[in-house]
Amino acid sequence: MNFQKIWVPVAGAATVVLAYVYSGWPGVALVGGALVMWLLLHFNRMMQVLKRAANRPIGYVESAVMLNAKIKPRASLMHVVAMTRSLGEQRSPDNTQPEVFRWTDSGGSFVDCTFAGGRLVGHLLTRLAEETAAPADLMPPAP
Repeated sequence: MNFQKIWVPVAGAATVVLAYVYSGWPGVALVGGALVMWLLLHFNRMMQVLKRAANRPIGYVESAVMLNAKIKPRASLMHVVAMTRSLGEQRSPDNTQPEVFRWTDSGGSFVDCTFAGGRLVGHLLTRLAEETAAPADLMPPAP
């Protein structure tokens, strides 16, 4: 169970009650204003991340290798979307846990990220085999 969904509202309510006990209604107004400001900051960040992601193709990232190096375990889906500036291509069925999203770069390499409860539990980088031989028209002439 995700205790953060329970403890954050309980802590907010407890803070309001403590503000009333120690400062009366002015304390409640101060703490209430601070809580509303905190909620607005989080909402504003989420909207900014989604606005940036709306202008990019789904599942695209500049470099899959760099994404693989930057992401950390337990990162939230919102954090990964903010890093890639793109929504991931969903690879798992809708409304099932864990969720799997894929981000692909222009070279064809991709990172599959697995999220359980909105948190990253694993990721896997897949690189396509690069051709080692140069095309015939780009090879230098033989001496």
